[in-house]
Amino acid sequence: MFLAAAGPGKCLINHGGCWHETRNGKTFSACQESGDGNCQCPAGFQGDGVKKCEDIDECKERKACQCPECNCRDTWGGYDCTCSGDLLYIKEHDTCISKTAVQAKAAWAAVWGILIVIIVVAVGSYIVYKYRLRSYMDSEIRAIMAQYMPLDNQGEVPNHTREEDRS
Repeated sequence: MFLAAAGPGKCLINHGGCWHETRNGKTFSACQESGDGNCQCPAGFQGDGVKKCEDIDECKERKACQCPECNCRDTWGGYDCTCSGDLLYIKEHDTCISKTAVQAKAAWAAVWGILIVIIVVAVGSYIVYKYRLRSYMDSEIRAIMAQYMPLDNQGEVPNHTREEDRS
């Protein structure tokens, strides 16, 4: 009679009485640490989880690698998908994209980013320049006008005449 382990760490003892197999350095087990403790075949396998779990041929069942440029190769417990030509497979979207298009888009994004930064710095510098020039010109004009007519805020404008000339 075979007794299955229970509780936390049950999968450490004979895989909890569930199916398990090792091939090519990969070990798969149907033992589930969490949940109700039943044996369940891992992703990429089907069966009862206790006596057997058989590899699913994802390529044959057309579960993945669906794009026209995709080439599917079944592996034990999974699959490998590659793209023909100079294309790159994106697993999350199950599609192939051009490697050069990605590099070209990234290059153009960098160029536009640098160009925008240069424009922002140039506009900011021009605004600062105009503000400082206007401030300087305003003080010069006030100084010139103060020599010919009294201004309301005369105390703010430095007197350009010497004390000896007034006597």
